[in-house]
Amino acid sequence: MDWSRAALIWRGVFAVVGWASVGLYYGLTISGLTPAETATRTLHFFSFFTIQTNLLVAVALTLPLIGVRTRPGRWASSEGVRAGVTMYAVVVGLVYHFLLHATWNPQGLYQVANIGLHYVMPVAILIDWLVFTPNGRLRWIDAGKWLAFPLIYSGWLLLLGAVSGWYPYWFIDVAELGLGRTLLNLCGLLAFFGVVGLTVVAIDRTLGRRDRTAASA
Repeated sequence: MDWSRAALIWRGVFAVVGWASVGLYYGLTISGLTPAETATRTLHFFSFFTIQTNLLVAVALTLPLIGVRTRPGRWASSEGVRAGVTMYAVVVGLVYHFLLHATWNPQGLYQVANIGLHYVMPVAILIDWLVFTPNGRLRWIDAGKWLAFPLIYSGWLLLLGAVSGWYPYWFIDVAELGLGRTLLNLCGLLAFFGVVGLTVVAIDRTLGRRDRTAASA
């Protein structure tokens, strides 16, 4: 089987799905709004971790198609980037399913976009990482490096909430929970990111040892 061709097809299909899911959700979000309302809703839309992560996933799937030998293509194809993006996407799917799913019941096209963002794309990038990304090159410290994105994001949410009073998720709503409880929730979420990151590294190293054993057999 031509794995390089299979990878291109897989990434092409799900790059389209990823961009389409974000675009559909955004279009539905701003439909019928005034320009002022659109500006506010756009800021809110792109402040969701789900949206930012799905944009990263779409970029990670698209750039290798444009040119794996270009600097952006090499960046997106690197094992650390693909594993980190996979980790973020897996967390999106798990947090949505176990913490947020019960609080929202989208219908129609909203449901189509919701399934794409929270289920299809996390699974797609996970399979991409497991099947098409070289294994055995990650280090344990990479799990710590991947925490930079959620840390910066958490700071942005606290700043945005302090200025506007709007929070995208109930478990970081300072107005409702208080700063202490919110910070505790954020620490717990960061710890969860760390655990998932360490799991990703462990899987990578296990698959790498398996591949080296198979190659030497």
